[in-house]
Amino acid sequence: MPAESPTAPADDVFSGYDKNADGKVTKDELAKEAAFRRYDLDKDGAISLAEYNQVSGKSAPTTPGTSAPPVTPGTSPTPGASGGMPANVPATTPETVQKITSGPEVLKPGDVGIGRMIEDFSFPTLDGENHRLGDMRGKKGLVIAMTSATCPVSKRYLPSFAKLEKELAAQNIALLLVNPFASETTDEITAQITTGGIRAAYAHDKEKKLAALLQARTTTEVFLLDPARTLVYRGALDDQYGINYNLEAPKHRYLHDAITAFLKNETPVIQATAAPGCELDLGDAPKLAASPATYHRDVARILQQNCVACHREGGIAPFALDDIVEVKDRAKVIKRVVSEGTMPPWFAVVEKDAEENPWANDCSLSARDKADLIAWIDSTDRPLGNVVDAPVKTSYPAEWSIGQPDLVVPLSRAYDIQATGFMPYAFDVVQTELTEDKWVTAYEILPSERDVVHHVIVKVHDRDERPRNQGEGEGGGYWAIYVPGNGACEYPQGFARKMPAGAKISFQIHYTPSGSAKKERLRMGLVFAKQPPQYELKTIGIANKRIAIPPGAERHVETQTQRVPFDMPVTSFMPHMHTRGAGFKYEVTYADGKTETLLDIPRYDFNWQLRYDYKQPRLIPRGSSFTITAIFNNSASNKANPDPTKLVKWGSQTVDEMMLGYLEYFTPVGGAVAAK
Repeated sequence: MPAESPTAPADDVFSGYDKNADGKVTKDELAKEAAFRRYDLDKDGAISLAEYNQVSGKSAPTTPGTSAPPVTPGTSPTPGASGGMPANVPATTPETVQKITSGPEVLKPGDVGIGRMIEDFSFPTLDGENHRLGDMRGKKGLVIAMTSATCPVSKRYLPSFAKLEKELAAQNIALLLVNPFASETTDEITAQITTGGIRAAYAHDKEKKLAALLQARTTTEVFLLDPARTLVYRGALDDQYGINYNLEAPKHRYLHDAITAFLKNETPVIQATAAPGCELDLGDAPKLAASPATYHRDVARILQQNCVACHREGGIAPFALDDIVEVKDRAKVIKRVVSEGTMPPWFAVVEKDAEENPWANDCSLSARDKADLIAWIDSTDRPLGNVVDAPVKTSYPAEWSIGQPDLVVPLSRAYDIQATGFMPYAFDVVQTELTEDKWVTAYEILPSERDVVHHVIVKVHDRDERPRNQGEGEGGGYWAIYVPGNGACEYPQGFARKMPAGAKISFQIHYTPSGSAKKERLRMGLVFAKQPPQYELKTIGIANKRIAIPPGAERHVETQTQRVPFDMPVTSFMPHMHTRGAGFKYEVTYADGKTETLLDIPRYDFNWQLRYDYKQPRLIPRGSSFTITAIFNNSASNKANPDPTKLVKWGSQTVDEMMLGYLEYFTPVGGAVAAK
């Protein structure tokens, strides 16, 4: 729902959408699905004026006489205190956020079969020939596109499919169109594809056998398969058309981007989306009989999709999991860490009544993958299956995953890492030779010895600033970060971080001895934008430095509340505690007193300093308050506790504790992007 102009009252804007003047805006009146979900706070299928005011920030205390939320114990009433939250930033309107987040919902890959094998299948096409999914005849891959001769959205996509057919032919990728409607006739289908100039193979799937095999959801969904029939991408072709909208041109070409990554043997940034179109009812489709999991067809794919990026030769994990011998040796370990939820590392809880998973980087196993993996481990023979069903092995870059950086910044020197014991945090400052401001669209931190680097916090300082080793959280946020399994970051188009001319870069490094003495000198690679971005990304930290955790306390709770002095579009969170950390939560209290949980981590793990990235930014209105809550276990039941007899307070070393909630947000660059 676009924001009002500075002079337009909220009810005028609201009335513009409330076409029948009944005091509610329905889905028919606001066709943009993502916007509707954002404003419909109580999820009752209609947006009230109060909900519009709350999300747009109109209910925030902006005029004299408006009461502000009360200051609670631990609250910093002054903007900028205990976390450096700035008070004056360029305005970001709900309309700006809506433009960024519009489009099909991004789905969790494992929940929709990404990385799994599609069974081979024989089917006839309209020209009377019989084909098989496995018969790619030397093609690099196969795109399957659901379609219809009568669905309005499918019909609008017909010219796009004609163009896609030519693009795929040039890339040596096959295209198959699948129509799952028995009610549509051969004559109307033939007339449609003839008019559209489409010559690709076309299957009229009257019994919905292909649709059931793919578990297709709508008439516009597309699927990308590699030569081993591994599902690489599924979802929307792009975001140009939907049930109630038509754009002049797509803003996101999901399939195109997935194919580009696939041909470079890389994992697509977006692997699955919803696909707006006419919904498919597979209730009368043939039921697919589940067969026992085998290593080559199932287990190898589950591990490759979810684990092998780290568990491979040269990866950050301590052992590889990319062949059967290694997997059998570690089978009991795999079962334990998967069963307890330690691996893959993901600790955020999705609310039970949530309509969708809000996290873009949720790497937890899907229920199906987890069940198949454990069932195979528990089976008496752990069947290998047919080797021809094995996946195509993924190759990984020898060095930089972000491509060749425009600038590589090494530490000023190599650090001696002792074989055993405890090491204080290292602090290193590097002076750059940049003669002009640069916008960074991607960064990567590469340790020279991965097994001794636990995490790295990077900050960027102006030319005349004198960086000091103040400890984590002392100076607010961070500019870049390295944590186990997450040392690189590529920002969406139009977003970047600023690196000023003559910048100094400070690195705070947590080294952990690994059993042998080593020298370590990590590097940070930077990719610069070709042109200034629309939005600048920034990170701030909300900290409680007055924590005091009593000796032996098994569940000690601390809180910190921080006012939000401007409309803040939040993109991610990263909580930070040390070894006594047991749980962490972010909440927001709006100006009307309503409180909402943003991120709940009931089981915090110091070994994994994870970011939790939103699929869509959350605009937190000015006048709201963030509250972070931390739970500490300082008892002997915490096996990682260095000393349960100690009163623990804030400190930068692991034997001390911290309570720090990082938030990433963005602001417009130049203040003129909201109108674009």
